[in-house]
Amino acid sequence: MNTDCLVVLAEKLNIKYSVNESMALHTSFKIGGKADLMLYPETEEQLCEILSLSNNENIPTFILGKGSNLLVSDKGIEGAVISTLAMQKITLIGDTEIKAEAGASLANLCRVARDNSLTGLEFAYGIPGTVGGALFMNAGAYGGDMSMVVKSASSITRDINIINRSIDEMSLGYRKSIYDQNSEIITSVTFSLKKGEKSQISEGMETFMQKRKKSQPLEYPSAGSTFKRPEGYYAAALIDECELKGTAVGGAEVSTKHAGFVINKDNATCNDVLSLIEKIKKTVKEKRGVNLDTEVIHIGR
Repeated sequence: MNTDCLVVLAEKLNIKYSVNESMALHTSFKIGGKADLMLYPETEEQLCEILSLSNNENIPTFILGKGSNLLVSDKGIEGAVISTLAMQKITLIGDTEIKAEAGASLANLCRVARDNSLTGLEFAYGIPGTVGGALFMNAGAYGGDMSMVVKSASSITRDINIINRSIDEMSLGYRKSIYDQNSEIITSVTFSLKKGEKSQISEGMETFMQKRKKSQPLEYPSAGSTFKRPEGYYAAALIDECELKGTAVGGAEVSTKHAGFVINKDNATCNDVLSLIEKIKKTVKEKRGVNLDTEVIHIGR
């Protein structure tokens, strides 16, 4: 697709960009073909300019954070990928609130909270995503999720209106939010936390990090938990009970360390992963009568 007009805009506004960018470099799965264009706006205003021109020229756009929950097609992505990673300011507001731009990493957000003796975000330490992505899917772990700490957020509609929402307007549920329904682009999130003891906060963060390292196959590329938790069950337990650990399709494999993870064991393709996911879903349905839904988002041509 011809994205030359966006390149001209990027050069005019001094926005970093790259052409024919490999998506394998921008996802935790390390899988995916090329995007026609990737842009790195640094401000909400630059993002609005990109979206406005894209709308006028009918250029499809995709918003990307750290790509920690994405499986990109081997054929890449048509149009423009807009990375939020240059939007990463984190600001302390008053005594107990933190405002973070969408591209800020959860790890950095947790460190800022810790350094200011603010508790509530310990569960998020180690989740390999951005603030925007975490709110988009209401990310969580170890009994906590974004709905427990978010106060409000700003977003941009596809017709370039800026929206400010309180948490009560976000429809946050298990791995879902209003943002995965309305296509609004999250630009910043404000968190409401509580004062705590810095040493205890640090200890909690480290405890959760060690749990991750012991139980998850962090030594291989993946997109984290492949499946959502079915009501009344645990996806990993179902997969393990069906004796699927170690099952492989091409370079993709069900982790022998944690059955809930499909890993890129050996230069897996997108099709390898998709085929393995379908095999897992079919087997679990046949043997246990449970339907598994993927948490990983598949995008691209």
